[in-house]
Amino acid sequence: MKLRQKFAQNLKNLRKKKGYTQETLAEKLGISVRHVQFMEGKTTPNIKLDTIEKIAKAIGVNPLDLLK
Repeated sequence: MKLRQKFAQNLKNLRKKKGYTQETLAEKLGISVRHVQFMEGKTTPNIKLDTIEKIAKAIGVNPLDLLK
């Protein structure tokens, strides 16, 4: 599995585990729901490390949890 696909899968699983909807996460990150959907989709964009850190902080996990 490619790293981007793994990130998308981990993001979705960790978000749901936290009890957040895509809308909730989007609000916490200050982005659109569509962008969250895009990050969790099959064609995950190239995401900056700073963004991964911001997402991890928003859902209360270690940034590495999104990549492993």
